[in-house]
Amino acid sequence: MFVFRRTHSPAFDSRIPGQGSLIWNVSFGMIYVSIGMIYSIFPCRCMMVESDLRWLGLSDSKVAETIKNKSLTEQLVSIVKLAKQQLASVGQKLDVFPKGSLLYNVGSKTKAQCAHHLPTVVQLIVEDKIKTDIQATAAVSYILAHAMKDLNRTELEKECGVGIIVTPAEIEETVKCIIGTYKEKLIIERYQFPVGKILGDARAKLKWADGKYLATEVEIQLRNLLGVKTEDDLKPKSKVKGDQKQGEKKKADEVVEETEGPSTMEELIKSRARLHKVGENYTSDGYVVTPNTERLLKEHVVRTGGQVRTRFPPEPNGLLHIGHAKAININFAYAKAYNGVCNLRFDDTNPEKEEKKFFDGIEQMVRWLGYTPAKITYSSDNFDQLYKWAIELIEKGLAFVCHQTVEEMRGQDQKASPWRDRPVHESLRIFQDMKNGKLEEGDATLRLKLTLEEGKMDPVAYRIKYCHHERSHDNWCIYPTYDYTHCLCDSIEDITHSLCTKEFQSRRSSYYWLCNALDVYCPVQWEYGRLNVNYTVVSKRKILKLITSKIVRDWDDPRLFTLAALRRRGIPSEALNSFVARLGLTGSQMVIDPHLLDASVREYLNVHSPRTMAVLDPISVVITNYSSLGMASSISIPDFPSVPSSTVHDISFGSTIYIEREDYQSGTPSKEFRRLAMGQSVGLKHIGLVLEMEKEIVSDDGSVISIEVKAYKVTGENKPAAFIHWVANPIPVQVRLYERLFHHKNPEDTEEVPGGFLSDCNENSLTILHRVFVDKYMSTIKVWDRFQFERIGFFSVDPDTTREKIVFNRTLLLKEDSTKK
Repeated sequence: MFVFRRTHSPAFDSRIPGQGSLIWNVSFGMIYVSIGMIYSIFPCRCMMVESDLRWLGLSDSKVAETIKNKSLTEQLVSIVKLAKQQLASVGQKLDVFPKGSLLYNVGSKTKAQCAHHLPTVVQLIVEDKIKTDIQATAAVSYILAHAMKDLNRTELEKECGVGIIVTPAEIEETVKCIIGTYKEKLIIERYQFPVGKILGDARAKLKWADGKYLATEVEIQLRNLLGVKTEDDLKPKSKVKGDQKQGEKKKADEVVEETEGPSTMEELIKSRARLHKVGENYTSDGYVVTPNTERLLKEHVVRTGGQVRTRFPPEPNGLLHIGHAKAININFAYAKAYNGVCNLRFDDTNPEKEEKKFFDGIEQMVRWLGYTPAKITYSSDNFDQLYKWAIELIEKGLAFVCHQTVEEMRGQDQKASPWRDRPVHESLRIFQDMKNGKLEEGDATLRLKLTLEEGKMDPVAYRIKYCHHERSHDNWCIYPTYDYTHCLCDSIEDITHSLCTKEFQSRRSSYYWLCNALDVYCPVQWEYGRLNVNYTVVSKRKILKLITSKIVRDWDDPRLFTLAALRRRGIPSEALNSFVARLGLTGSQMVIDPHLLDASVREYLNVHSPRTMAVLDPISVVITNYSSLGMASSISIPDFPSVPSSTVHDISFGSTIYIEREDYQSGTPSKEFRRLAMGQSVGLKHIGLVLEMEKEIVSDDGSVISIEVKAYKVTGENKPAAFIHWVANPIPVQVRLYERLFHHKNPEDTEEVPGGFLSDCNENSLTILHRVFVDKYMSTIKVWDRFQFERIGFFSVDPDTTREKIVFNRTLLLKEDSTKK
């Protein structure tokens, strides 16, 4: 018996107008049949498929590789059949099609939404009007841009260079002129000169020239000019600059490249992001086109005025972490780069865990990063409309009320719900009961009739929760899920580019399915790689566990990597934004070590944090000859010593000063010690004095409590080996020193940390110094002010600061490998 099996795609459903699991393409006049099913039931058909692929000139290995991609194989089989039909109509029959690579190129690049225009492109190839891969690629781009329009063959031919012949003589002359332009550089740099630049210039002048012939001509003319490659020509070109040697590690090259990259996300997006234009959603890969798509897109363009619209949609059940900094930057910067707007939309559909402090904290962090939302919206604003759409889906037979438990719905080997085919009127009645509070939590859910990419069947759209909602209060006891809410709220807000992290790629099918099922405007979902950091946890559940276990104080504890914690530690938003931009745009998940962020932060703080002197572990030094020095009691010191026009601050000086205890060594100093000791002088920074040891004052327990010294002006003869920082007439402050909270890179990995992430916490991650001395001028500083404590590190004023007590947090050491000496 001959059986046809309908191809199934999660993005299609036969009950949605204009879609179907059984796909009929009128242009091709044929039914697409699942290749995988054919192979298993009809071995002879499998051989026919392989024969069709070989007809394109593919090797056996390429055929085997292609067959693994079912959608591409289906596309190519259809193209081959069409090409053979067109050849047969003019009496031609070929064992192997000489232009097979062009057909393969077209088949591999064509997207489903423009497949109905393929017969025209195939005909142009069969008629030998499209002769090169460049022309074929141009043809595919044209039909994609006209996916929802009638095809103008004359315009298509013009767009892909039909009839334009670039002769060998033209190629030779053009390459000759371009090489002549770079002749002087070529003679100096020889084969180290970037050949791609020559090829690029040549392609710009000869758009339709055969690429292989062009490359060959460039190679011939370079050889004629420079001769054969020497041993030096074959050496790899060094990227290292300045005084670095060619033999230095590759890491040096990477640093050079990183610092030369875009410093803002907006610059990066302008140079790297190539997304669809407003209203041209159908040109995006995987976008589903229905009979109503053209109308809906035109109405969308009218409503938006062609303006780019993005959104950042966090859940208000915790504070944002460093990964969200990337999401915020991408969404807001993309809108800004194209003169658009970006909304901050709270996905407040889970009242069980949502709190006002999270709404406020999230908005605060978005603004801290430098972005102003065009609007602040809430998914809950749309609860009435979402409910009406849920009723519509049930009435269309696309949703049903289910009584399976959460455990029964989980797992890879899912089975269809026994309630999947329950009558529509029954689902409507029970859904009303759910809304009216007649069922208990967990008794029922509303599920959508579709299968996601990862095989998950019938995702939940609504569940029962008897919780007070921050905005809708107690008006609802059923709440929509992310899978149901997200795309529909995007549609309501006319979002043009729905930008999200890669893990949501598996929900793209439900995103398109829902919009098309309800016949509403469908945005395009674009994914980018998530940003993760080693030596931390960002899970809201795990952070809450750290808080309740009293390991950290709250969401903004500086040992965490929430944005509030980074801000409190003193990380500047500008440095964080620059760091995220330098990571680039990629679809791959990125895991970085904290020291990479630290490097960006140091770079910024070194320029923007004024220098000052502070003593963390003070010991008093009495200058016995102070009265004879004739020193002023106040001196001006530059905030940025390396900047000639720097602002200044005034500090005190007197007969008693304070230095770091570690800058003094009692008894005979060790050979490595270069600071104050008996018989060994040391200089004071910024004041031009040298201290020479006289005696030390020792307490009953033998510890040194004070030092007496004599001071002299620095001269060429008594210049000391080292200069140290100091403070006079000080005020005491508190300083908090932070280290990594976790010992292992991945504290959540049970193999790496068998006892769980709580067991991996560093008990010494916080040290509080209660008697740190700074100059009295700092009594007027404000919360969030940042300073570089000379020779120590970067510090920020903590919000715990009061009039009675100033508190500093250490942001970073001066260098990654800084160690106490």
